[in-house]
Amino acid sequence: MSTKLDNKVIIITGGFGALGSAAARQAAKAGAKVAAVDIAPSPREGTFGPEILAIGGCDLTNFENVSAAFTKIADKLGRIDALLNIAGGFRWEKLGDGSLEAWDKMYAMNLRSAATASKAVLAVMTTPGGSIVNVSAGAALKAGTGMGAYAASKLGVIALTESLAEELKDTGIRVNAVLPSTVDTPVNRKDMPNADFSRWVAPDALADAMLFLASDAARAVTGAKLAVSGRV
Repeated sequence: MSTKLDNKVIIITGGFGALGSAAARQAAKAGAKVAAVDIAPSPREGTFGPEILAIGGCDLTNFENVSAAFTKIADKLGRIDALLNIAGGFRWEKLGDGSLEAWDKMYAMNLRSAATASKAVLAVMTTPGGSIVNVSAGAALKAGTGMGAYAASKLGVIALTESLAEELKDTGIRVNAVLPSTVDTPVNRKDMPNADFSRWVAPDALADAMLFLASDAARAVTGAKLAVSGRV
C-alpha cells in the first residue's frame, strides 16, 4: 500500500480475524503503531510479529472492558490516532423459520461493538486529527433472503457513521465507513465453496481502503460511505 501512516497509533477491533489481522499487518508496514483488540484470548500463532500489541479477552460490547483496554493502549503507545471497527459477524437465517435471537446477535456483534468502541475511544483519541473507520456492508443497502438481521445491523452502522460524523465534525475527529461486498476469508470460502473467489474483495484490499480513510490523505473526508465491491 502507498498510504503513509508514520507514527500514527491505530486500534483495530476484531484484530485477530482475517480482515483485522490483515489491516494490522498493513498498518504496521505503513509505519503505524498498532494495537489489535479481540474477544479471543490470543491470536493464532504466527498471526503477528512483536511489533503489534495484541490484547485478547476483550468483550467489545462491554463499555468498561473496552475503556480499560483503550486506556491501556493509550498509556503504552502514548496516543490514539485512529480506530478501525472491524469486529463483527455474519448469520444467514430466514425470519419465518428462524429465531429472533439472530437479530440480537447481529446487533451485538456488528452495531453495539462499533458503538461501544467508538464511545470508549473518544475519551483518549487524539484531537484534532483522529479518525474512526467502521465496517458496514453492501448488503445493508439491499438485503436478500435470510440477510435481514445482518443487513439491519450493518445499516445501523451506516447510521452510526453519519450521526457520529456530524457530532464530531467540529472536534477534528473524522468518521467514515466502508461497505464491502463478500470478503475473501477462509470462513466465506468454506460456506460458499462453489463461488468464484476472484470476484470477492481481498482482505488486504479492504484494509487498504480503511487505512486510506484513517490517514491524513483523507483529512477532508468525513461521513463517507465507501463501496468496496470487488467484481461482485
